Amino acid sequence: MDTSNPVIPAAYDIVWTVVMVVYLAFVIVALVSLSRTAPRLSSWLALAWAALVVMVPVLGALAWLTIGRRAAPSV
Repeated sequence: MDTSNPVIPAAYDIVWTVVMVVYLAFVIVALVSLSRTAPRLSSWLALAWAALVVMVPVLGALAWLTIGRRAAPSV
């Protein structure tokens, strides 16, 4: 029995798998960073950032890592 997909070459499967793994790692890094910064943020602001990171692919995590961390008030 042939297990390869006749419609999609194996290289595409590998590339998209790598892209998704990198994306998930990027989102996890952003959420961990957000959770460490969350005590310094208001509840609503932390919730808004978490929703942005989860709901807006790539741009939400990128926005948190570039803008959100620097804008969070220091204690």
